[in-house]
Amino acid sequence: MIKEESIWKKRWLKIFTLASIIGTVLGAIGGYIYYRKVGCSTGSCMISSNPYLSVLWGTVMGYLLGDMFSVRDKKEQKN
Repeated sequence: MIKEESIWKKRWLKIFTLASIIGTVLGAIGGYIYYRKVGCSTGSCMISSNPYLSVLWGTVMGYLLGDMFSVRDKKEQKN
């Protein structure tokens, strides 16, 4: 059971690094703050008029920004 958990943990850590997780959380918070502070009073703005879309957009942008700074292992190339 412990070995199975370790394999699962390694697989997820390859996909979600610490930088991308922090970026995701900060992006979600930033998306909500953007909705509250900037927002759209007329309702015609697709992203900023809906809090769910604003948080979702912030989450995706935060993940992508955080993933840019994650360190990946370089695979050895055989020549």
